[in-house]
Amino acid sequence: QLQACGGGLVQAGGSLTLSCAASERTFSSYSMGWFRQAPGKEREFVAYISWSGDSLTYADSAKDRFTISRDNAKNTVSLQMNSLKPEDTAVYYCAAKYYKPSAYAHEYDYWGQGTLVTVSS
Repeated sequence: QLQACGGGLVQAGGSLTLSCAASERTFSSYSMGWFRQAPGKEREFVAYISWSGDSLTYADSAKDRFTISRDNAKNTVSLQMNSLKPEDTAVYYCAAKYYKPSAYAHEYDYWGQGTLVTVSS
């Protein structure tokens, strides 16, 4: 199971940190991704981190503003979001994929329930 938290209302230019806790004992075998879905839009990739933490990839919209990290000892993955923009408003989902990371949502095995991020202008 994945449990995401940390969403909320923030003004443009502000920051939020999302966290996702996994109950799976083999968390360290899973690559983790963050996706988001804005109202009326399809779910889109935000960032992923490989099972080892060695490989990180960001969507263009997240580069230089968001940072993904993981703590395998605590079974958590985080997404630090800075310089938030109104267009970042969405429900953010964490997801787990066994072994190799991916930017494609359909390749993920497990999903969290989502946490809402609202950025006001």
